[in-house]
Amino acid sequence: MGKKIYVVDTNVILQNMQNLFNISDNGTNIVVVPETVLIELEDKKKLFNELGYQSRQFARFLAQTKIKEIDYKKEFKVVKLYDENIELHIIAKDKYESEMLEHNLAESNDKRIIEVAKVAKEYYTGEKVIFLSIDIYARTFALFANIKTETLHEDKADIPKFEFVKEIELDSSRFNSLHLTDIKDIDPEYHIQNFCYKFLSSDGNSTYGVIINEKIDIIEDSLFNSLVIRPANLKQKFFLKAMLSNMYNLMVIDAKAGSGKTLMSIASAMRLIDLGAYEKIVYVRNSVESLDKGADVGYLAGNDEKFRIYNMALYDTLEFIAKKRLKKGENKENQESIKSKIEELISKYNIEMLWPGEARGRTLSDAIVIMDEWQNSSENTTQLILSRLDESCSAIVIGSNRQIDNLYLNKYNNGLTTLLKQTNQKHPELSMFAIELDKAVRGKFAEFTERIFDNKK
Repeated sequence: MGKKIYVVDTNVILQNMQNLFNISDNGTNIVVVPETVLIELEDKKKLFNELGYQSRQFARFLAQTKIKEIDYKKEFKVVKLYDENIELHIIAKDKYESEMLEHNLAESNDKRIIEVAKVAKEYYTGEKVIFLSIDIYARTFALFANIKTETLHEDKADIPKFEFVKEIELDSSRFNSLHLTDIKDIDPEYHIQNFCYKFLSSDGNSTYGVIINEKIDIIEDSLFNSLVIRPANLKQKFFLKAMLSNMYNLMVIDAKAGSGKTLMSIASAMRLIDLGAYEKIVYVRNSVESLDKGADVGYLAGNDEKFRIYNMALYDTLEFIAKKRLKKGENKENQESIKSKIEELISKYNIEMLWPGEARGRTLSDAIVIMDEWQNSSENTTQLILSRLDESCSAIVIGSNRQIDNLYLNKYNNGLTTLLKQTNQKHPELSMFAIELDKAVRGKFAEFTERIFDNKK
């Protein structure tokens, strides 16, 4: 097909650094990075979120490249770099036509990037020059400049229809003998992804179980008596049963807002620590840029204040548990009492808050690692965190593909989806469990919005 020259927009790198190697095709194509893209990436390096992580990844890659040539032209210059599997050119103009407008910096940057694409079209005469961006506005600007455009060819292979909970009919006389029975003896069409079962009889009886090592583990409500937080519906029972069995290394939970995913994860993790199975809880939450820059962790001074906002969901959960744990006679609305109980919980359960950027180089041991809001994490970040866990750890990955806030990810390419798709097969390294929590339990407002808005999607 011949060599292609890809001029990449900032968002291509921020979505996933690996994109550069994919489009390079082992050095067959040339990847062009406009100077403005470098400036935008440099600005995001300090962020505590997925964008900051990808920016730092690119900086590390850039540091290991070698200079092939610097070509000085009359109105621009080209720095040609190379690595083992990629040739990367950085183009900077001496003077840009587009003014930098403070009130619309993003559009100004887009136009400067397109100016470099025009330069590339002239510089690589006879080659196929393509502007690559996932932003429709930037691609439109490129079309105005008569530049061929493409977006990333996302993996839109059908996401399988997950059947985490399977329902089968049985005569109720068989219910008492189901516990620890081989599931294949009951359901010959059992598939590895059928983690939970509803056993229903024609006379209206029912019983429920989780499949552990292909055996049926029947749910007894007495299991939840020791929890300060009790399950509110059947799917929460499935989740807690699987969690408290401590037989799964990696649990993936796709859940609606208000479905109790974080609360259930923290509460069950605490119970396992009480039982001596682990020593600590590590909470990882991948934040994204807020539309209100004042609320973005990268714009706040001081680590304590940054992490307070960054981990607000965790503190809300701990406050809820703290109120439940306050003894009879204690003022459950007294803020000092609540604060003291939260601090006690953090100390007792060795709760550690980790942001992805500080995970590199670490090894986590004897921990339950809770990876929250994982629909906003890339595959790179998912690999980074999971690769930090040693044999003594387990992980819970929770998120919702209905609430993707990262502009550079979608339901096809984020870390949560990647892990969900892995549940349809056995893995020699570890055992997986997955479930969808699809009912809001936060209260009347969550139920109202679910009924009003979800039906319109």
